Amino acid sequence: MKMTGLPGKNWNYVTGVPETEDQQRMRFQVELEFVQCLGNPNYLNFLAQRGYFKDPTFIHYLKYLIYWKEPDYAKYLKYPMCLYFLDLLQYEHFRRELVNAQCTKFIDDQQILLWQHYTRRRSRLMTTAASNGTSQDQNPGSQATNPQQNGHITSSMKMP
Repeated sequence: MKMTGLPGKNWNYVTGVPETEDQQRMRFQVELEFVQCLGNPNYLNFLAQRGYFKDPTFIHYLKYLIYWKEPDYAKYLKYPMCLYFLDLLQYEHFRRELVNAQCTKFIDDQQILLWQHYTRRRSRLMTTAASNGTSQDQNPGSQATNPQQNGHITSSMKMP
């Protein structure tokens, strides 16, 4: 995976010098893992309770991470729900509410309900396709064939 082709992401802003390819790869992996952790409401509660969401430097870092919504980066995400939470973390009110364990529990419950709904819906689509004699390969437009289109990715992201 060559990172130099991605615009503006091969410069180390701390040291003021270009990053090596190994440094780019490491930063990519670290940021990928962190962005995906943002899809876990309990982790967000952990960060909130320790005051990270009050730190202006951390808030700027969250703004910087918005680039993960670009298709060139979003395609690497396994848990696209994290992009939704990354958007919400741009709002101070949401960051403040995450300190409340009841709020976090509610978000977690809603996320589970969404996944259950998606799983049931996908199962129905697959059952219907099988009973109609079509496979997922013959029906490329179905939502079941593309796990990235599970209700978490917005149309503005234009995922391939």
